Amino acid sequence: MACSCLTRRRFLATTAAGSVMSLSGCVGTPPALVSSSEVEAMGLRAWSELRAQQPLSRDTGFQSSAQQVSRRLLTHLGEPTGAWEVQVFSSPEINAFALPGRKIGVYEGMFRVARTPDQLAAVIGHEIGHLLAKHPEERISAEVATETGLRLIGGMLGASNVGNADVITAALGLGAQVGLLLPYSRNQELEADEFGVRAMVGAGYEGRQAITLWQQMELAGGARSPEFLATHPAPAARIGAMERLLATLPA
Repeated sequence: MACSCLTRRRFLATTAAGSVMSLSGCVGTPPALVSSSEVEAMGLRAWSELRAQQPLSRDTGFQSSAQQVSRRLLTHLGEPTGAWEVQVFSSPEINAFALPGRKIGVYEGMFRVARTPDQLAAVIGHEIGHLLAKHPEERISAEVATETGLRLIGGMLGASNVGNADVITAALGLGAQVGLLLPYSRNQELEADEFGVRAMVGAGYEGRQAITLWQQMELAGGARSPEFLATHPAPAARIGAMERLLATLPA
């Protein structure tokens, strides 16, 4: 995406990516082949590289909004807010992410779509959901289970090969930023959706704004879908699931 030095470097072979998708679609959760501490180290390294190459937004309004919404969600979730770092990156791309190691990133372009705190809460809540549900661990374990993953895991953990940064960032959910798409499975996305909606409602945000967000996301792309949609299922499918969920939650 906006990380010019990392963009478009397709490090993984097509067969490896296909294996990951095949594994992630299997019934059940992949066995944990890497520890949470190892995944956190990968996340911190990816964050450090991103910070070194992508300037932060100078828009204090964007920064304040992202931090306030994140703190409110994290407080509701019982997370130590002071341990999390939240940054807005200077880029017109419509995207956001959360990394192991308690890092949350939002791109300036996201504010064109997430126009209210409630809508931003839907985005950030979704990304936090991936982390707290340990989806990065599941995805990295699935990658390690492939032949290519076994060859690369040493570099991923030991940082012996700078090229492996692409693998790490893709596996951690930054695939669109590096031109290497390894989306979460449909079940993981729906799980993060449900987590995000429950979190935003619990934190006092209006749950139906999550649906408005996805409708605006779909319209924002025109002929070219926003980068956020490149790694997420079609809005129409997830909106139906959100409608059903919201019907079960307090108004």
